[in-house]
Amino acid sequence: MINLLLAACSTPKPNEVAWKNAPDLKIEEYFLGPTKAYGIVEDRWGKLRKSFTVDMNGYYEGEQFILDEHFAYSDGTTERRLWRITKLDDLSYTGVAEGVIGKAVGKRFGNVLNWQYDLTIQVGERPVTVHFDDWMYQMNDRVLLNRARFSKFGFEVGSVTLAFEKPDSPKAP
Repeated sequence: MINLLLAACSTPKPNEVAWKNAPDLKIEEYFLGPTKAYGIVEDRWGKLRKSFTVDMNGYYEGEQFILDEHFAYSDGTTERRLWRITKLDDLSYTGVAEGVIGKAVGKRFGNVLNWQYDLTIQVGERPVTVHFDDWMYQMNDRVLLNRARFSKFGFEVGSVTLAFEKPDSPKAP
């Protein structure tokens, strides 16, 4: 019984959730060039806290992939996050960005990518560091879905859901 409970509570592995007939998710290819995203932030009870859009542009600086994100929130605030992503091998990535504590670590399998990282966010007037368990699912060449849960001291405190859309799919050099 304990094993069943532990299995029910464990985080899936990318190879357990990837499906056949979907394009391989290679973030350095999918996010190359312009991308638009639409998202929502919910609290731990599922209450909508805010919605947002993101205009992104991905490009290379040498061997490093840069993802420049510009957020516009429904409360009128804006935010910019500049990710510097390093591909370690065909299945693994690391990334750094302002607000990320240490490095984000990403693993992919097929059309799925899982990012794990700690991020400092503003809650009212104070900064709070939360852990992100971020899952991306490439649906086709143009659409990618993202579900991220964030936690503090091991307790889920909210989630972010995004839909990414590509105007086209340029290929990496």
